[in-house]
Amino acid sequence: MKLFYSPGACSLSPHIVACEAGIALELDKVDLKTKVTASGLNYSKVNPKGYVPALQLDDGEIMTEGPVIGQYLADQKPEAGLAPAAGTLARYRLQEMLGFINTEIHKAFGPLFNPASQPEARNAAIGNLNKRYALIEQALASHAFLLGDRFTVADAYLYTVTRWTDPLKVDLSQFPQLRAFQQVVSARPAVQFALREEGLIQ
Repeated sequence: MKLFYSPGACSLSPHIVACEAGIALELDKVDLKTKVTASGLNYSKVNPKGYVPALQLDDGEIMTEGPVIGQYLADQKPEAGLAPAAGTLARYRLQEMLGFINTEIHKAFGPLFNPASQPEARNAAIGNLNKRYALIEQALASHAFLLGDRFTVADAYLYTVTRWTDPLKVDLSQFPQLRAFQQVVSARPAVQFALREEGLIQ
């Protein structure tokens, strides 16, 4: 399988899941400005949505949307315990959390990435993030990871988007559980491996 990614973007999340599961992926780096991949492909033809990630399956099928790709990869190696079994209440709880991260946290960063955003829009975005992170802080106060004491695809996603707070100057000092979570996840060997593969650390 081939993962189309951009270093440090939301595509890092399924990359981490693959590393945690022991799934070897071919990586193809996407220049999001030119829409050309490191292998010379026109990424707009690979994924007309234009953003990462995209996963090319062994039969050539293309899968998009990070939360879906993460679950797909987890299901390839259920013994890794990265996602509860399909059809269980625990799986729906995972999807609930992925949906929350996707719509309420990930998308809230949009104005912060936009250099044309006015201060009012930036402040509103940070206010929204703080409200969402307050709920995450509560969840992390009772257990090590979002859904309990086991690392899942939801943790990979939360870790990935929360990495953006430093370069975007979003202060997380009021969320000690979240900051501790980021440190714990960052130290995981599979996460370190994914970060090195994307050139984010030495």
